[in-house]
Amino acid sequence: MESNLAPAAAPSGEPHIRRLIVIWVVLSAIGVALVVFALGPHMPPWTFSDEARDQRNINIMLAALATPVLLAVWMALLYSILAFRQGSGVAADGPPLHGGGRLEITWIVVTTLIVVALAVAGTAALFGTTKGAGGGQGPDPLAVPHGSQPPLQVQVIGQQWAWTFRYPAYGGVETTQIAIPAGRVIELHVTSLDVNHSFWAIRLAVKADAIPGTDNVAFVRPRKPGTFKIRCAELCGLWHGHMFTTGLVLTPAAFASWIRRQVVANAAATKTLPPYATHYFPEPLRRAG
Repeated sequence: MESNLAPAAAPSGEPHIRRLIVIWVVLSAIGVALVVFALGPHMPPWTFSDEARDQRNINIMLAALATPVLLAVWMALLYSILAFRQGSGVAADGPPLHGGGRLEITWIVVTTLIVVALAVAGTAALFGTTKGAGGGQGPDPLAVPHGSQPPLQVQVIGQQWAWTFRYPAYGGVETTQIAIPAGRVIELHVTSLDVNHSFWAIRLAVKADAIPGTDNVAFVRPRKPGTFKIRCAELCGLWHGHMFTTGLVLTPAAFASWIRRQVVANAAATKTLPPYATHYFPEPLRRAG
């Protein structure tokens, strides 16, 4: 005998979707506000230089964009566990879901827009006020910052296991501590005498590889006087962990006084230095051991 009862239709998911969207919008608004206004000001590399400020703003934007996406994934998982769990003693699977074309199209469109927006923002930052500075782009940077003064060149030399710094505009004097003036564009030429190192000044938002025979250029404009830590970010041998120092950002007047003292104090050593060059090669009998 045939039954006249039709199979029960699967329950509609519209109420669940509407409820999820409302919860997601509220939580996203709260989460983005917390990221931008509470967490954002404390994000590295802070605002010690123009480059650091711009990198921090990009980090805030990335975190703000990621927050709604992360909340959507967490909410979908948690809501599914709470709303669609099987009751006790039920061993069968729930009814299968078919379709969902609108959800798939929405997901593709939204993620595509996010990727394109990030590409546009990254390109604008690369060619904006910082001119791609901070990354050590090699001897021919994509763009050079412009200012009322020409950039001050400082050569950063990595060697096992210390940093030294040469100032070609001041007779090629070489110092064991770097000092730079606030408010002026600094043109860093990063190289090495022996093995691969990496010059990392996180507070300035500068990280450039120090490679023998290579001149990596990075620009930075410190905004105010202060200090910044320098570390080597490339495993370079036994005492790699001790290859760090502290740099100074001084007022223009204080920097002028500092560099005059360095020129006088290092006059004898400067005479014995090889001529200033943008890069050097290892001496096989003395270095790279």
